[in-house]
Amino acid sequence: MRGRFTDQGGLFSYIAPDKRVPANHPLRKVRELVRDVLSDLNRGLGRLYASEGRPSIPPEQLLSALLLQVFYGIRSERQLMEQLDYNLLYRWFVGLSPDDPVWDPTTFTKNRERLQNGDVFTKFMTRLLNHSQVKPLLSDEHFSVDGTLIEAWASQKSFRPRDGSDDDDDGANFHGQKRKNDTHASTSDPDSRLYRKAAGREAKLCYMGHATMENRHGLAVAGRVTHANGTAERRASETMLKARRKAAGRRITAGEDKAYDTADHVANLRVIGVTPHVTQNQAVTKTGKTRKSAIDERTTRHPGYGMSQSRRAMVECIFGWGKQHGTMRKTKHRGIARVAANFLLNLIAYNLIRIPKLAAA
Repeated sequence: MRGRFTDQGGLFSYIAPDKRVPANHPLRKVRELVRDVLSDLNRGLGRLYASEGRPSIPPEQLLSALLLQVFYGIRSERQLMEQLDYNLLYRWFVGLSPDDPVWDPTTFTKNRERLQNGDVFTKFMTRLLNHSQVKPLLSDEHFSVDGTLIEAWASQKSFRPRDGSDDDDDGANFHGQKRKNDTHASTSDPDSRLYRKAAGREAKLCYMGHATMENRHGLAVAGRVTHANGTAERRASETMLKARRKAAGRRITAGEDKAYDTADHVANLRVIGVTPHVTQNQAVTKTGKTRKSAIDERTTRHPGYGMSQSRRAMVECIFGWGKQHGTMRKTKHRGIARVAANFLLNLIAYNLIRIPKLAAA
């Protein structure tokens, strides 16, 4: 018998959004973990808001929505609001009922900056790593560090002379010109820098993101964003590893690729109590000489060096996930503070995706 077609169906629904989400949906475990961390942050979040005035977007819902944006690679906050309006799964994860109105995108952005200025993303990351389900998964002795380029939300045409000269063509024709960060800057995103990933590659306006990974299960434990330049990776590594060493209270190891193989960086790591398991860079130079590595047999003769080198490659999975599924490949934000906050959200989202699987194993 043919079923009867009724356009739009009933006016009211008495099924809760939770009942429409499958029991084995991966976001269920993630949501429980996020709620646990947010409950620990409740007192600190209250200090960011005045006791009087018009109620703002609840920070718990705001942070949950930002994580959804990274999980599903939603390209803008305006599109996020649009999808929150009709997607019941998103509403359930954020904590909105089917009848609740979504927020204005501009209001959402203003409230996001409140969390950013209050260092809430860093605090969320710290509480997540100290969660009772997560802490046993982490190594407190062996780490890996690497960096990646984050393409800025700025065009090559915006990279103009700092002194205001050569404005006749509005930056459209820059071929044949010598453009350097010392003499030029982007008019739309002054914090971005012109940088090339390797010799023979094109130069792009970008930032440099740095992540520290623990070697047991490959979870991100720290991250920061800096200007893109030739020494940024090494300086950021020293800063993050110094904090890891202080937290561990003993000597730690750090796996890094051959871009970190310089005498000053290796010496700096040893001074702060970090054993540098850096890949030896013994490439042949343009003059035909073999480069001398700063890593010698004092380090390479130990079995731990080889283990660090094999685990080090896992840090690329963090960047690969963030660029393929998250919002790390080309940032939609301008300014190093906003880009750093979004980068940290990608690291948090990567951990949240992996932790339920690791805890169940």
